[in-house]
Amino acid sequence: MSAQKDFTLSGTVTESDNGETMIGVNILIPSLQTGAVTNGYGFYSIKLPEGTHEIIYTSLGFEDYTETITLNGNVTKNIGLAVSTQSLDEVIIETDVEKRSIKTPQMSANTLKASTIKKIPVVLGEADLIKVIALLPGVTTAGEGASGFNVRGGAADQNLILLDEATLYNSSHLFGFFSVFNPDAIKDITLYKGGIPARYGGRVSSVLDIYQKDGNKQDFHATGGIGLIASRLLLEGPIVKEKASFLVGGRSSYAHLFLPLFDNDNVAYFYDLNAKLSYDLNDNNKLYLSGYFGRDVFNISDLFSNSFGNTTVNLRWNHLYNESLFSNLSVIFSDYYYGLELKFVEFQFDSGVQNFNLKYDFTNYISNKFKMRYGLNSIYYKFNAGEVTPTTETSGVNPFKLTEKFALENALYVEGELEVSKKINIQAGLRYSTFNRLGQTEINVYENDNPILYNQPLDIYQKATPIDTISASRGTTLKSFGYLEPRLALAYQLNDESSLKASYNRTTQYIHLISNTTSPTPFDIYAPSGQFIEPQIGDQVAVGYFRNFENFSFDVETYYKKIQNRLDYVDDADLIANNAIEQVLLSGDARAYGLEFLVRKTTGKLQGWVSYTLAKSEQRTPGRTAIETGINNGEWYNTAWDRLHDFSATAQYELNSKWSFGANFIYQSGQPTTYPTGQYEYQGVTVPVYEPRNSSRLSQFHHLDVSATWSPKTEVERRWKGEWVFSVYNLYNRSNAASVSFRENTDTGMNEAVRLSIFGIVPSITYNFKF
Repeated sequence: MSAQKDFTLSGTVTESDNGETMIGVNILIPSLQTGAVTNGYGFYSIKLPEGTHEIIYTSLGFEDYTETITLNGNVTKNIGLAVSTQSLDEVIIETDVEKRSIKTPQMSANTLKASTIKKIPVVLGEADLIKVIALLPGVTTAGEGASGFNVRGGAADQNLILLDEATLYNSSHLFGFFSVFNPDAIKDITLYKGGIPARYGGRVSSVLDIYQKDGNKQDFHATGGIGLIASRLLLEGPIVKEKASFLVGGRSSYAHLFLPLFDNDNVAYFYDLNAKLSYDLNDNNKLYLSGYFGRDVFNISDLFSNSFGNTTVNLRWNHLYNESLFSNLSVIFSDYYYGLELKFVEFQFDSGVQNFNLKYDFTNYISNKFKMRYGLNSIYYKFNAGEVTPTTETSGVNPFKLTEKFALENALYVEGELEVSKKINIQAGLRYSTFNRLGQTEINVYENDNPILYNQPLDIYQKATPIDTISASRGTTLKSFGYLEPRLALAYQLNDESSLKASYNRTTQYIHLISNTTSPTPFDIYAPSGQFIEPQIGDQVAVGYFRNFENFSFDVETYYKKIQNRLDYVDDADLIANNAIEQVLLSGDARAYGLEFLVRKTTGKLQGWVSYTLAKSEQRTPGRTAIETGINNGEWYNTAWDRLHDFSATAQYELNSKWSFGANFIYQSGQPTTYPTGQYEYQGVTVPVYEPRNSSRLSQFHHLDVSATWSPKTEVERRWKGEWVFSVYNLYNRSNAASVSFRENTDTGMNEAVRLSIFGIVPSITYNFKF
């Protein structure tokens, strides 16, 4: 009797009404108790024995598709799933889907759909991706009006933010009031807080991986919204029906247009553009060209104006070598620009960072129990630390340019996911990364290679004077680094509803944000590792328990993270337009540890989640020798983003076909800060004396936001569909402290503390439409 043969069933799953590829669709074979999941491009591959099998394609929010397929050879099956128009059999579908989430070794990751993001109320009525992920455990922000986000006690620059694989260096508009992500253009996001797969590298805290929609291949559609502060419009449709599509979306704020009515010359607005072309050459080859362009513009009367933002372009080629080997080749350009014009001194300051990235990734479906990913990428960096040019002929400023810096980062990786047994699954990977700091026109040389000196009598650090200046060609390597980055994740399935998971990852970060503020600002400068700056090396371990119930899930994780070579700055460090930044930098360590809880409900009329994090984030910069005191006397101190308690709850309730409601509540411990404890006079100047770094805290941070969405229904189904969203940010008008400053009261002559609050209660209304 001949042995039974195995054949491969593969294909792509899309949404039937628009041809959009679907991520994370479950393909289930009940008779064999096995299955597969579509990748980031909607592709799946599974090996099955010869014969007839019932195949179920299922995704939450879509109708199940079931087909009986007879395999006597390899079969390609492309499927379109229809959006659900009635209640799904939640028990059956959710059980199958959640069993796979319990079984997979991936942990410390959260995936959100664009539809979820749009339901959560945020400030000024604009759906906001960054505000939503801040509701997840282990994720915080530096407060209202602050850009960026912090993950598990890490700094904002330690997050890798990818939009269609292109790196974004700034995730916010208007200093954190809005994110740069147009919710109408987003398809899917995944945040990796730990257990980071080997295919990602370059940052030591997290990866935020965002996919844009491909564009509707069936019909033309428009989606948009009109709000009090900003509006948006997205157009998509077929170029060649079922083969090629386009997507173009724009957003802009316009509150500044009304300022002249109030005799106000100030200007503050943003605009951005998302674009994408998709073309299916055939079943085995697909091309994508996507881009993003965004700018913020500020103009403060006759004092200054500035503009900053991201630009990305990505050309991708998906190729299916055979039914088991999928590949993606990407050529990516990313640019972050910052420009500042100081009108009162008549000069312009420009800076930024550019990179060119070539990456080639492969997914090999070796068997149903073993899947491999491997690939390579190479990134060329150009850092513009700053260029000053006079804006008038009468300006007293001479033009000058800080030294441009260049670097090349390369990486190879391999990772595999193996089902060892019915209960044990392993995900293991290894990444090898290298970084070459390339030649530049001006390189400072210091005695004993020491750019910063310690003055023991005064107990201060001082800049060393260069003993020489040399130059090196772009093809010269000034300094090179190479690191192995192992990754490992394990899952042990206790039963059909619960599992234990553990993970370890080492990551290396070669570029650094030069900033001493609590959150990124546009004026911050990125600098590469080199002769005087070592790469950051992060090690994180995490252990978790995961349990699924009939209608909700429960996760608890604990983690410990240690980072080597975390940069710190000496007191009174001058970071702006500094051509020798190494003269004010010291290297230290950082650590973060915590306990996270997440309870989530994703079915029924009431959906949402509750999260709580108990965490600690600290930094230490000891002296380099026995006589040096380092920073803060070499003792551990709270990082500026340390939050001991972080609680959030978000809920969405669908009352009926016309009305739905949303609410979220956030509570966080106060942000660390440093207060003066006294003062003295020196030569007629009052000099404050400060306590140890970040040993005090601002007041507790909390607010409640609510929203109501009204979708008017007509008796006749129309192509135009609209809804009104009414929202209130900070319902009970809490004055959360963004900062506390000190000044002398002009009436009493006494010192006083002044608290700055950004938002009180903020009502808003937005009209969303689609046709």
